[in-house]
Amino acid sequence: MNKKEVIFLFISLFFLGINKIVGQQNSKAEVPLTSILSTLEDRYNIHFSYIDKTVDSIYTTLPPDHISLEEALALLKANTNLDFILIDKKSVVISKRINPLSEVITQKLEEVVVSNYLTRGISLKNDGKVTIETKKFGILPGLIEPDILQTIQALPGIISVNETVSNINVRGGTHDENLILWDGIKMYQSGHFFGLVSAFNPYLTKSVDVSKNGTSVRFGDGVSSLINMKQSNSLDQDFKAGTGFNLISADIFSKIPLSEQTEIQIAARRSISDLLITPTYDQYYEKAFQDSDLSGYNNETSQVTRNNEHFYFYDISTKFLYDITDSDQLRFNFLTIRNDLNYDKQTDNNGTLETLKSSLQQDNLALGTEYLKYWNSKLTTTTQVYWSSYHLNTTNHDLINDQRLKQKNKVSDLGIRINATNHLDKNLKIHGGYQFNGVVVTNSEDVNNPQYQDYSKEINRTHSLYGEAEFTSANKNTYARIGLRTNIIEKFNDVYTEPRLSVSHKLNKDFRAEVLAEFKSQTMAQIIDLQNDFLGIEKRRWMLSNGDNIPIIESKQASAGIHYNKNKLLISTEVFVKNVEGINSRSQGFQNQYQFLNTTGSYFVKGIDFLIHKQFKSTSAWLSYSNSSNNYNFEEFNEGNNFPNNLDIKHALTFAGTYQMNNLKVALGVNWHSGKPTTLPASIQDTSNNTIEYSSPNSNNLKDYLRTDVSANYSFRTSQSSHAIIGMSIWNLLNRKNVVNTYYTLNEDTVSKVDIISLGITPNVSFRLNF
Repeated sequence: MNKKEVIFLFISLFFLGINKIVGQQNSKAEVPLTSILSTLEDRYNIHFSYIDKTVDSIYTTLPPDHISLEEALALLKANTNLDFILIDKKSVVISKRINPLSEVITQKLEEVVVSNYLTRGISLKNDGKVTIETKKFGILPGLIEPDILQTIQALPGIISVNETVSNINVRGGTHDENLILWDGIKMYQSGHFFGLVSAFNPYLTKSVDVSKNGTSVRFGDGVSSLINMKQSNSLDQDFKAGTGFNLISADIFSKIPLSEQTEIQIAARRSISDLLITPTYDQYYEKAFQDSDLSGYNNETSQVTRNNEHFYFYDISTKFLYDITDSDQLRFNFLTIRNDLNYDKQTDNNGTLETLKSSLQQDNLALGTEYLKYWNSKLTTTTQVYWSSYHLNTTNHDLINDQRLKQKNKVSDLGIRINATNHLDKNLKIHGGYQFNGVVVTNSEDVNNPQYQDYSKEINRTHSLYGEAEFTSANKNTYARIGLRTNIIEKFNDVYTEPRLSVSHKLNKDFRAEVLAEFKSQTMAQIIDLQNDFLGIEKRRWMLSNGDNIPIIESKQASAGIHYNKNKLLISTEVFVKNVEGINSRSQGFQNQYQFLNTTGSYFVKGIDFLIHKQFKSTSAWLSYSNSSNNYNFEEFNEGNNFPNNLDIKHALTFAGTYQMNNLKVALGVNWHSGKPTTLPASIQDTSNNTIEYSSPNSNNLKDYLRTDVSANYSFRTSQSSHAIIGMSIWNLLNRKNVVNTYYTLNEDTVSKVDIISLGITPNVSFRLNF
């Protein structure tokens, strides 16, 4: 059976199954209340706020679409024994009827400026950040499940030039310029399958906040963005569990109440490739390892063969919640993430078959504890202590030269955060706090023939003090947050002062304007020594600033935007400028005349992000477009003149739409962007020096990138207390061969071109059962 027949079979089985299920259910069937709330948010252009445990496990019927909002809320109130409180024309708070109304209103919920920003579960907040609520998440083209780091790439200004979640580029920045937090713990690894799958299980992740600018001073690092993942932090006192699988992995999660005061949350996921090889795995395998030792990229002679490949990944997370009293909460977190690859290299050594094993292990371990204290109705303090550890280890055997190379990169990060929030009145609150980070980074190489060892260890301690004021006007028309963060870096005796600003103002009932600005700094970067390091698979290594060729990275950026939102039509425009200084050339991934040079420089990017989104009764469609200019400045490169950044994507456009009929959701989308810059070899080569001579750096571009994706899912009730979801997706439906990177090699005085190709047509199916 060829690939097209397999795709056709997946689609046929998926829709045949849906037709059978739909035929067995009628339009009056009871469905989860959470699904109904999402439908009503679209229908009436409103936003529901509630605690998960209030609405979980409640099933009822969808109110008819011809009635008013007030009538729909009254119907739900009668059917669910819940209160639906209309705070204003756009916001509804849901509570159990036994709770006093005053207690609900004083929860000080964040204001949502735009709900259903792209799809259900994605909203724009009044401080400029975008929040993704995984439980409310609707559907996006090509995504079979709410993969966290794939989802954020649908936002304007965020892209991955090589289609991976381990290389997310926010407004022209590199991946190491993103601060990725998991329940407040800094993460140094973000992907499974070496960047093709998010390393964070979405089914215990309650929400994700994404800030491209105007970040709160509570967060340091991340000169390009903050990606803040948060698990549920409240006791549900109800048992919940779920399990599911797709053609890459299987997972299980559970929230287990242990008593009225304690609960444990557990989630685990593992790849299934060692049990079953699927078409999806084949496509991922081809993409992940096409430019690595496993594929023979280093031109070892045909005498060497590679076989017995064994690859798997897993992640396990747990969270223990203990409400000591009504005003004291204790939380414990644990997360482990692992990628493991090994394979045999074989060669005929004078009639004897010689076999040696090469391997790679990559993992991130996180441990944390947090204590939250409500001193009174106005003052709250939070204390967190965490440890995050990252290891990347490889062993590579060169059979022809009888050589073994071991490489290691390790990071240990001990963090302490103390934060206090004081609500001075109903319109003004103050945040203040202290953060400490002690980071140790080691790198080592060990070669046996000839014997060579190299070891380096860098240590840095940073103390940070911060304070900010957050104001919301009585009429909710104006929001402002202004703060100052001061970082004291022990290693260099340096002090970095970072002001931050976020202001939004409702000009009238339809228009809102915002201004965001920030200074940031970070003391770590990922660099590439050689393109074949770590088997050429995960070639980047973490390094600490050393005050010399790896300086502290500093950024300054500002943006101004305006949002129009009326009658389910959203038009949003934001212009921005960003300047980042102190970047190392080895962190930029050069594969031209600058590949082996080591110097520092900067880049400057300016641009505009645009989004238009229209919602109809059962469909919605949006178009996002980003235009930017991104240029390097390295004094030692290109005679000191500016030249295009390796991530200079001039134009990026996405057009997508979703359709929902009862419990069936379908999404289709097209992604296009101009090709990334590339450097061509010079037309005339002098081969006497055994190097490639190049033309002007990044003076050409790859061909434009184009990809079409489709996805669908259907949810149905399997019993009084459980429901299931079946899904199907096809990534790159038209099987376009997109070139995401090009470089050149010199073989026997001949310059050869190497193209790195994107994922081809990639189907996936999934099944989930929640109870």
